[in-house]
Amino acid sequence: MKVQVFVVGNLATNCYVASCSETKAAIVIDPGFTSIREAQNILNHVENDQLSVKLVVNTHGHEDHICGNIFFKKKYGIPIYVHKYDAPLTAGSVDEALPANVYLNEGDAIEFGEIKLRVMHSPGHSLGSICLLSEKLIFTGDTLFAGGIGRTDFLDGSMSDMKMSLERLLLLPERLVVYPGHGPATTIGEEKRCNPFLRWL
Repeated sequence: MKVQVFVVGNLATNCYVASCSETKAAIVIDPGFTSIREAQNILNHVENDQLSVKLVVNTHGHEDHICGNIFFKKKYGIPIYVHKYDAPLTAGSVDEALPANVYLNEGDAIEFGEIKLRVMHSPGHSLGSICLLSEKLIFTGDTLFAGGIGRTDFLDGSMSDMKMSLERLLLLPERLVVYPGHGPATTIGEEKRCNPFLRWL
């Protein structure tokens, strides 16, 4: 799997284009861009690598992760995926958002080309937050960051849920590369050793 990151929007959200090297099939994760320039940068990457974008996945429904949904829906006519609990957040929360139309659950598989990502429901930052797991990496949205964790003080956040979600993540292989919703990539092992927010688990 090839992963390209674009830091977009007012909150420096990581938008990922994940693609299958063999088939050129691709997905877009968390298109939180707010400008035409940011959208064009992503589109240039897709076109230069001759990728075929199959779908968009929102790791959760907060505004800084969904603003670009409508761009890809209009451009490619592709579905928008989100966990069923966060689906209401994608419906009209921002002017340029587009309601998701495919609802995910724990254990669902997202397939593109020869790649399969498994959905892990990871509530805490929001009720419908998810992570996307493969054999070598995981997209953690706003659940786990390098040296931090997601906020739980939103209306649909929960510290107790976050604790359970983080405990599940820390059971994963330490070699897994973590691609978070904000900030640099890390690994599960690095966070187990160094993340100060995980000491209370």
